Amino acid sequence: MIEYPNFLNKIFEKLENNGARAIIIGGFIRDFLLNIDSDDIDIEVYNVSSFEKLENILKEFGSINKVGKSFGVCKLKIDNFVLDFTLPRIDSKISSGHSGFDVKIEKDLDFITATRRRDFTINAIGYDVVNKTILDPFNGINDLNDKTLKMVDTETFIEDPLRVLRAVQFCSRFNLKMDKELFLLSKTMIKQNSLCELAKERIYDEIKKNLLKSTKPSLGFELLKELGALKYFPSLALREKQTWYCSMHALDKIVQLKTTNDKTNEILMLASLCYDFNSFQIQDFISKLSNDKEILNRVLVLVENLNAIKSFCLNSFNDYDLFKLSTKVNIEEIIILSESLYGLGNNIKKRAKELNILNKQMPAFLRGRDLITSGMKPSCDFSDILEDAYEAQMHGKFSSHKDAITWLRSYLLNHQ
Repeated sequence: MIEYPNFLNKIFEKLENNGARAIIIGGFIRDFLLNIDSDDIDIEVYNVSSFEKLENILKEFGSINKVGKSFGVCKLKIDNFVLDFTLPRIDSKISSGHSGFDVKIEKDLDFITATRRRDFTINAIGYDVVNKTILDPFNGINDLNDKTLKMVDTETFIEDPLRVLRAVQFCSRFNLKMDKELFLLSKTMIKQNSLCELAKERIYDEIKKNLLKSTKPSLGFELLKELGALKYFPSLALREKQTWYCSMHALDKIVQLKTTNDKTNEILMLASLCYDFNSFQIQDFISKLSNDKEILNRVLVLVENLNAIKSFCLNSFNDYDLFKLSTKVNIEEIIILSESLYGLGNNIKKRAKELNILNKQMPAFLRGRDLITSGMKPSCDFSDILEDAYEAQMHGKFSSHKDAITWLRSYLLNHQ
Protein backbone atom coordinates (compact mmCIF):
# COMPACT_ATOMS: atom_id res chain seq x y z
CA MET A 1 0.00 0.00 0.00
CA ILE A 2 1.15 3.49 -0.87
CA GLU A 3 0.01 6.09 1.63
CA TYR A 4 -1.09 9.47 0.34
CA PRO A 5 -3.02 12.48 1.78
CA ASN A 6 -6.64 11.63 2.64
CA PHE A 7 -8.06 14.68 0.85
CA LEU A 8 -7.11 13.06 -2.46
CA ASN A 9 -9.78 10.39 -2.02
CA LYS A 10 -12.58 12.90 -2.79
CA ILE A 11 -10.81 13.84 -6.01
CA PHE A 12 -10.22 10.20 -6.94
CA GLU A 13 -13.86 9.37 -6.22
CA LYS A 14 -15.09 12.12 -8.53
CA LEU A 15 -12.67 11.03 -11.25
CA GLU A 16 -13.92 7.45 -10.95
CA ASN A 17 -17.56 8.61 -11.10
CA ASN A 18 -16.69 10.30 -14.39
CA GLY A 19 -15.24 7.10 -15.81
CA ALA A 20 -11.62 8.14 -15.27
CA ARG A 21 -8.79 6.06 -13.86
CA ALA A 22 -6.25 7.79 -11.62
CA ILE A 23 -2.71 6.54 -11.13
CA ILE A 24 -0.18 8.24 -8.85
CA ILE A 25 3.21 8.08 -10.52
CA GLY A 26 6.73 9.46 -10.38
CA GLY A 27 8.59 11.20 -7.58
CA PHE A 28 5.93 10.81 -4.88
CA ILE A 29 5.95 7.00 -5.25
CA ARG A 30 9.74 6.90 -5.45
CA ASP A 31 10.12 9.06 -2.35
CA PHE A 32 7.53 7.03 -0.42
CA LEU A 33 9.48 3.84 -1.15
CA LEU A 34 12.63 5.63 0.06
CA ASN A 35 10.87 6.89 3.23
CA ILE A 36 11.24 10.51 2.10
CA ASP A 37 8.44 13.04 2.65
CA SER A 38 7.16 14.69 -0.51
CA ASP A 39 4.57 17.37 -1.18
CA ASP A 40 4.65 17.09 -4.99
CA ILE A 41 2.22 14.49 -6.33
CA ASP A 42 1.93 13.53 -10.01
CA ILE A 43 -1.36 11.88 -10.98
CA GLU A 44 -1.92 10.46 -14.45
CA VAL A 45 -5.60 10.35 -15.43
CA TYR A 46 -6.76 7.82 -18.03
CA ASN A 47 -10.04 7.65 -20.00
CA VAL A 48 -10.54 11.43 -20.08
CA SER A 49 -11.03 12.74 -23.60
CA SER A 50 -9.67 16.28 -23.21
CA PHE A 51 -7.85 18.74 -20.99
CA GLU A 52 -11.06 20.78 -20.72
CA LYS A 53 -13.00 17.81 -19.36
CA LEU A 54 -10.27 17.12 -16.80
CA GLU A 55 -10.35 20.78 -15.81
CA ASN A 56 -14.14 20.68 -15.32
CA ILE A 57 -13.86 17.62 -13.09
CA LEU A 58 -11.18 19.21 -10.91
CA LYS A 59 -12.29 22.85 -10.71
CA GLU A 60 -14.41 22.39 -7.57
CA PHE A 61 -11.28 21.45 -5.62
CA GLY A 62 -9.41 24.73 -6.16
CA SER A 63 -7.92 27.16 -8.64
CA ILE A 64 -6.33 25.34 -11.56
CA ASN A 65 -3.05 26.50 -13.06
CA LYS A 66 -3.22 25.95 -16.83
CA VAL A 67 0.45 26.64 -17.46
CA GLY A 68 1.06 23.08 -18.65
CA LYS A 69 -2.00 22.81 -20.88
CA SER A 70 0.04 22.24 -24.04
CA PHE A 71 1.58 19.18 -22.35
CA GLY A 72 -1.74 17.93 -20.99
CA VAL A 73 -0.92 19.02 -17.43
CA CYS A 74 -2.99 21.01 -14.95
CA LYS A 75 -1.74 22.02 -11.53
CA LEU A 76 -3.77 22.22 -8.37
CA LYS A 77 -2.45 23.39 -5.02
CA ILE A 78 -4.14 22.15 -1.85
CA ASP A 79 -2.62 23.06 1.52
CA ASN A 80 1.13 22.49 1.10
CA PHE A 81 0.71 19.95 -1.67
CA VAL A 82 1.24 20.66 -5.37
CA LEU A 83 -0.74 18.25 -7.54
CA ASP A 84 0.11 17.72 -11.20
CA PHE A 85 -2.71 16.01 -13.10
CA THR A 86 -1.58 14.74 -16.50
CA LEU A 87 -3.27 12.99 -19.39
CA PRO A 88 -1.49 10.04 -21.01
CA ARG A 89 0.46 11.22 -24.01
CA ILE A 90 3.08 10.40 -26.59
CA ASP A 91 5.90 12.92 -27.04
CA SER A 92 7.81 13.18 -30.31
CA LYS A 93 10.92 15.33 -30.67
CA ILE A 94 10.54 17.72 -33.62
CA SER A 95 13.08 20.45 -32.81
CA SER A 96 15.68 21.39 -30.22
CA GLY A 97 14.84 23.00 -26.92
CA HIS A 98 12.47 22.39 -24.06
CA SER A 99 9.35 23.04 -26.13
CA GLY A 100 10.47 21.21 -29.25
CA PHE A 101 8.04 18.30 -28.84
CA ASP A 102 4.90 17.24 -30.67
CA VAL A 103 2.54 16.17 -27.89
CA LYS A 104 -0.38 13.83 -28.60
CA ILE A 105 -2.92 13.22 -25.84
CA GLU A 106 -4.36 9.71 -26.10
CA LYS A 107 -6.96 8.84 -23.47
CA ASP A 108 -6.98 5.12 -24.28
CA LEU A 109 -3.22 4.72 -24.11
CA ASP A 110 -2.16 1.78 -21.97
CA PHE A 111 -0.05 2.44 -18.87
CA ILE A 112 3.11 0.78 -20.20
CA THR A 113 3.10 2.75 -23.46
CA ALA A 114 2.32 6.02 -21.67
CA THR A 115 5.04 5.42 -19.09
CA ARG A 116 7.71 4.66 -21.69
CA ARG A 117 8.24 8.41 -22.21
CA ARG A 118 9.49 8.80 -18.61
CA ASP A 119 13.17 9.21 -17.86
CA PHE A 120 14.16 6.60 -15.26
CA THR A 121 12.71 3.34 -14.06
CA ILE A 122 12.53 4.65 -10.48
CA ASN A 123 10.24 7.44 -11.76
CA ALA A 124 8.04 5.06 -13.73
CA ILE A 125 6.44 3.29 -10.78
CA GLY A 126 2.70 3.84 -10.53
CA TYR A 127 -0.03 3.22 -7.96
CA ASP A 128 -3.58 2.44 -9.06
CA VAL A 129 -5.65 4.21 -6.41
CA VAL A 130 -8.83 2.23 -7.13
CA ASN A 131 -7.37 -1.27 -7.19
CA LYS A 132 -4.70 -0.41 -4.58
CA THR A 133 -1.97 -2.01 -6.67
CA ILE A 134 1.56 -0.98 -7.59
CA LEU A 135 2.32 -0.83 -11.31
CA ASP A 136 5.99 -1.37 -12.09
CA PRO A 137 6.42 -2.36 -15.76
CA PHE A 138 10.12 -1.38 -15.90
CA ASN A 139 11.24 -2.92 -12.59
CA GLY A 140 11.92 0.39 -10.89
CA ILE A 141 11.47 -1.09 -7.41
CA ASN A 142 14.26 -3.59 -8.06
CA ASP A 143 16.50 -0.77 -9.26
CA LEU A 144 15.72 1.22 -6.12
CA ASN A 145 16.61 -1.78 -3.99
CA ASP A 146 19.81 -2.29 -5.99
CA LYS A 147 20.53 1.46 -5.72
CA THR A 148 20.95 1.65 -9.49
CA LEU A 149 19.70 4.35 -11.83
CA LYS A 150 18.49 3.04 -15.19
CA MET A 151 16.72 4.80 -18.03
CA VAL A 152 13.34 3.58 -19.22
CA ASP A 153 13.96 3.82 -22.96
CA THR A 154 17.07 4.80 -24.93
CA GLU A 155 15.17 6.47 -27.77
CA THR A 156 13.03 8.69 -25.55
CA PHE A 157 15.92 9.45 -23.19
CA ILE A 158 18.06 11.19 -25.79
CA GLU A 159 15.17 13.47 -26.81
CA ASP A 160 15.70 15.63 -23.72
CA PRO A 161 19.36 16.37 -22.82
CA LEU A 162 18.26 17.68 -19.43
CA ARG A 163 17.85 14.05 -18.40
CA VAL A 164 21.63 13.74 -18.25
CA LEU A 165 21.71 16.35 -15.47
CA ARG A 166 18.67 14.81 -13.81
CA ALA A 167 20.55 11.53 -13.76
CA VAL A 168 23.48 13.19 -12.03
CA GLN A 169 21.43 14.87 -9.32
CA PHE A 170 19.38 11.70 -8.68
CA CYS A 171 22.56 9.65 -8.22
CA SER A 172 23.86 12.28 -5.81
CA ARG A 173 20.64 12.81 -3.84
CA PHE A 174 19.72 9.15 -3.47
CA ASN A 175 23.23 7.68 -3.46
CA LEU A 176 22.64 5.62 -6.60
CA LYS A 177 25.14 4.23 -9.06
CA MET A 178 24.56 5.00 -12.71
CA ASP A 179 23.81 1.98 -14.88
CA LYS A 180 26.59 1.36 -17.42
CA GLU A 181 24.33 1.87 -20.44
CA LEU A 182 23.02 5.14 -18.97
CA PHE A 183 26.55 6.32 -18.14
CA LEU A 184 27.88 5.65 -21.65
CA LEU A 185 24.88 7.26 -23.35
CA SER A 186 25.11 10.34 -21.09
CA LYS A 187 28.82 10.64 -21.83
CA THR A 188 28.14 10.42 -25.57
CA MET A 189 25.40 13.07 -25.38
CA ILE A 190 27.77 15.42 -23.57
CA LYS A 191 30.54 14.75 -26.08
CA GLN A 192 28.07 15.64 -28.85
CA ASN A 193 27.31 18.95 -27.06
CA SER A 194 23.66 18.05 -26.48
CA LEU A 195 23.56 20.16 -23.31
CA CYS A 196 24.21 23.28 -25.40
CA GLU A 197 20.58 23.33 -26.48
CA LEU A 198 19.46 23.76 -22.87
CA ALA A 199 18.74 27.15 -21.34
CA LYS A 200 21.14 27.83 -18.48
CA GLU A 201 18.20 28.24 -16.10
CA ARG A 202 17.22 24.62 -16.72
CA ILE A 203 20.81 23.48 -16.21
CA TYR A 204 21.09 25.38 -12.96
CA ASP A 205 17.77 24.03 -11.66
CA GLU A 206 19.27 20.54 -11.72
CA ILE A 207 22.61 21.65 -10.27
CA LYS A 208 20.78 23.51 -7.50
CA LYS A 209 18.82 20.37 -6.60
CA ASN A 210 22.12 18.55 -6.27
CA LEU A 211 23.47 21.32 -4.02
CA LEU A 212 20.44 21.70 -1.77
CA LYS A 213 18.87 18.24 -1.67
CA SER A 214 21.89 15.96 -1.49
CA THR A 215 23.59 14.96 1.74
CA LYS A 216 26.81 14.68 -0.23
CA PRO A 217 26.65 17.06 -3.22
CA SER A 218 30.27 16.30 -4.15
CA LEU A 219 29.01 12.99 -5.61
CA GLY A 220 27.14 14.91 -8.30
CA PHE A 221 30.13 17.05 -9.24
CA GLU A 222 32.46 14.05 -9.33
CA LEU A 223 29.98 12.40 -11.69
CA LEU A 224 29.82 15.52 -13.88
CA LYS A 225 33.61 15.36 -14.04
CA GLU A 226 33.60 11.67 -15.03
CA LEU A 227 31.03 12.35 -17.74
CA GLY A 228 33.07 15.21 -19.19
CA ALA A 229 30.39 17.82 -18.38
CA LEU A 230 32.83 20.22 -16.71
CA LYS A 231 33.78 21.46 -20.16
CA TYR A 232 30.80 23.78 -19.79
CA PHE A 233 32.56 25.35 -16.79
CA PRO A 234 36.20 25.82 -17.90
CA SER A 235 37.41 27.30 -14.61
CA LEU A 236 36.24 24.18 -12.76
CA ALA A 237 37.63 21.88 -15.42
CA LEU A 238 41.11 23.42 -15.12
CA ARG A 239 41.27 23.01 -11.36
CA GLU A 240 44.33 21.40 -9.85
CA LYS A 241 43.73 18.19 -7.94
CA GLN A 242 44.18 19.72 -4.47
CA THR A 243 41.87 22.70 -5.01
CA TRP A 244 39.25 20.41 -6.56
CA TYR A 245 39.43 18.14 -3.53
CA CYS A 246 39.17 21.13 -1.20
CA SER A 247 36.04 22.37 -2.98
CA MET A 248 34.41 18.94 -2.88
CA HIS A 249 35.17 18.55 0.82
CA ALA A 250 33.76 22.03 1.49
CA LEU A 251 30.54 21.28 -0.40
CA ASP A 252 29.82 18.29 1.82
CA LYS A 253 30.86 20.14 4.97
CA ILE A 254 28.42 22.99 4.26
CA VAL A 255 25.59 20.44 4.35
CA GLN A 256 26.42 19.98 8.05
CA LEU A 257 26.96 23.70 8.75
CA LYS A 258 24.21 25.15 6.56
CA THR A 259 21.74 27.82 7.63
CA THR A 260 17.94 27.64 7.57
CA ASN A 261 17.86 29.79 4.42
CA ASP A 262 18.11 27.89 1.11
CA LYS A 263 19.30 30.95 -0.85
CA THR A 264 22.15 31.49 1.61
CA ASN A 265 23.11 27.81 1.47
CA GLU A 266 23.05 27.92 -2.32
CA ILE A 267 25.38 30.94 -2.31
CA LEU A 268 27.74 29.36 0.24
CA MET A 269 28.04 26.23 -1.90
CA LEU A 270 28.68 28.21 -5.05
CA ALA A 271 31.34 30.20 -3.19
CA SER A 272 33.00 26.96 -2.09
CA LEU A 273 33.10 25.83 -5.72
CA CYS A 274 35.00 28.95 -6.79
CA TYR A 275 36.80 29.92 -3.57
CA ASP A 276 40.16 30.25 -5.34
CA PHE A 277 38.88 32.05 -8.47
CA ASN A 278 39.62 35.66 -9.31
CA SER A 279 36.68 38.02 -9.86
CA PHE A 280 36.65 37.45 -13.64
CA GLN A 281 36.52 33.66 -13.20
CA ILE A 282 33.74 33.98 -10.62
CA GLN A 283 31.66 36.17 -12.93
CA ASP A 284 32.24 33.77 -15.81
CA PHE A 285 31.27 30.75 -13.68
CA ILE A 286 28.12 32.29 -12.16
CA SER A 287 26.99 33.80 -15.47
CA LYS A 288 26.87 30.30 -16.97
CA LEU A 289 24.38 29.32 -14.26
CA SER A 290 22.23 32.32 -13.48
CA ASN A 291 21.52 35.97 -14.24
CA ASP A 292 20.66 36.59 -10.58
CA LYS A 293 22.81 39.57 -9.57
CA GLU A 294 22.31 38.85 -5.87
CA ILE A 295 23.95 35.45 -6.27
CA LEU A 296 26.91 36.92 -8.14
CA ASN A 297 27.44 39.82 -5.73
CA ARG A 298 27.20 37.71 -2.58
CA VAL A 299 29.57 35.06 -3.95
CA LEU A 300 32.06 37.76 -4.94
CA VAL A 301 31.93 39.34 -1.48
CA LEU A 302 32.41 36.01 0.28
CA VAL A 303 35.42 34.98 -1.82
CA GLU A 304 36.98 38.46 -1.65
CA ASN A 305 36.90 38.41 2.17
CA LEU A 306 37.90 34.78 2.67
CA ASN A 307 41.60 35.57 3.03
CA ALA A 308 40.86 38.10 5.79
CA ILE A 309 39.12 35.46 7.90
CA LYS A 310 41.92 32.98 7.28
CA SER A 311 44.50 35.60 8.32
CA PHE A 312 42.59 36.47 11.51
CA CYS A 313 42.39 32.81 12.47
CA LEU A 314 46.04 32.05 11.82
CA ASN A 315 47.46 35.27 13.27
CA SER A 316 45.46 37.57 15.51
CA PHE A 317 42.56 39.98 15.36
CA ASN A 318 40.97 42.68 17.48
CA ASP A 319 37.44 43.98 17.79
CA TYR A 320 38.06 46.71 15.24
CA ASP A 321 38.98 44.05 12.66
CA LEU A 322 35.66 42.31 13.24
CA PHE A 323 33.64 45.51 13.22
CA LYS A 324 35.28 46.45 9.92
CA LEU A 325 34.69 43.00 8.44
CA SER A 326 31.01 43.12 9.37
CA THR A 327 30.62 46.21 7.14
CA LYS A 328 31.76 44.16 4.15
CA VAL A 329 30.29 40.69 4.61
CA ASN A 330 27.94 38.65 6.78
CA ILE A 331 30.33 37.21 9.36
CA GLU A 332 28.34 34.05 10.02
CA GLU A 333 28.33 33.22 6.31
CA ILE A 334 32.04 33.86 5.83
CA ILE A 335 32.79 31.72 8.91
CA ILE A 336 30.72 28.82 7.53
CA LEU A 337 32.70 29.07 4.29
CA SER A 338 36.00 29.26 6.19
CA GLU A 339 35.11 26.30 8.41
CA SER A 340 34.12 24.21 5.42
CA LEU A 341 37.34 24.99 3.52
CA TYR A 342 39.96 25.32 6.25
CA GLY A 343 38.34 24.21 9.51
CA LEU A 344 38.90 27.74 10.84
CA GLY A 345 36.59 30.30 12.39
CA ASN A 346 35.16 29.19 15.73
CA ASN A 347 37.09 31.79 17.74
CA ILE A 348 35.90 34.57 15.46
CA LYS A 349 32.32 33.33 15.62
CA LYS A 350 32.36 33.42 19.41
CA ARG A 351 33.64 37.00 19.57
CA ALA A 352 31.28 38.20 16.81
CA LYS A 353 28.38 36.81 18.82
CA GLU A 354 29.56 38.68 21.91
CA LEU A 355 29.78 41.89 19.88
CA ASN A 356 26.34 41.20 18.36
CA ILE A 357 27.64 41.50 14.80
CA LEU A 358 27.39 37.88 13.66
CA ASN A 359 24.70 38.68 11.09
CA LYS A 360 24.76 42.48 10.95
CA GLN A 361 27.14 45.37 11.30
CA MET A 362 27.20 47.51 14.41
CA PRO A 363 24.55 50.28 14.22
CA ALA A 364 25.99 53.79 14.03
CA PHE A 365 25.35 55.98 17.08
CA LEU A 366 25.81 59.20 15.13
CA ARG A 367 23.32 60.10 12.39
CA GLY A 368 22.85 62.94 9.95
CA ARG A 369 20.11 64.44 12.12
CA ASP A 370 22.68 64.77 14.94
CA LEU A 371 24.83 66.92 12.67
CA ILE A 372 21.86 69.16 11.90
CA THR A 373 20.97 69.39 15.60
CA SER A 374 24.56 70.50 16.27
CA GLY A 375 23.98 73.49 14.00
CA MET A 376 25.41 72.23 10.72
CA LYS A 377 23.68 72.76 7.41
CA PRO A 378 23.30 69.69 5.13
CA SER A 379 26.29 69.40 2.81
CA CYS A 380 28.53 66.93 1.04
CA ASP A 381 30.75 66.98 4.16
CA PHE A 382 28.14 64.99 6.06
CA SER A 383 29.19 61.66 4.58
CA ASP A 384 32.87 62.24 5.45
CA ILE A 385 32.02 63.24 9.04
CA LEU A 386 29.72 60.24 9.53
CA GLU A 387 32.37 57.94 8.07
CA ASP A 388 34.98 59.33 10.49
CA ALA A 389 32.47 58.96 13.34
CA TYR A 390 31.82 55.31 12.50
CA GLU A 391 35.56 54.63 12.31
CA ALA A 392 35.95 56.20 15.78
CA GLN A 393 33.05 54.09 17.06
CA MET A 394 34.64 50.89 15.71
CA HIS A 395 37.90 51.87 17.42
CA GLY A 396 36.02 52.18 20.71
CA LYS A 397 36.26 55.97 21.06
CA PHE A 398 32.62 56.02 22.20
CA SER A 399 29.94 53.42 22.95
CA SER A 400 26.70 55.37 23.30
CA HIS A 401 24.77 58.11 21.54
CA LYS A 402 25.53 60.55 24.36
CA ASP A 403 29.28 59.91 24.05
CA ALA A 404 29.00 60.18 20.26
CA ILE A 405 27.62 63.72 20.61
CA THR A 406 30.55 64.62 22.88
CA TRP A 407 32.95 63.18 20.30
CA LEU A 408 31.24 65.20 17.56
CA ARG A 409 31.70 68.48 19.42
CA SER A 410 35.41 67.80 19.83
CA TYR A 411 35.70 66.67 16.20
CA LEU A 412 34.07 69.83 14.88
CA LEU A 413 36.31 72.05 17.01
CA ASN A 414 39.40 70.31 15.63
CA HIS A 415 38.18 70.61 12.02
CA GLN A 416 37.17 74.26 11.97
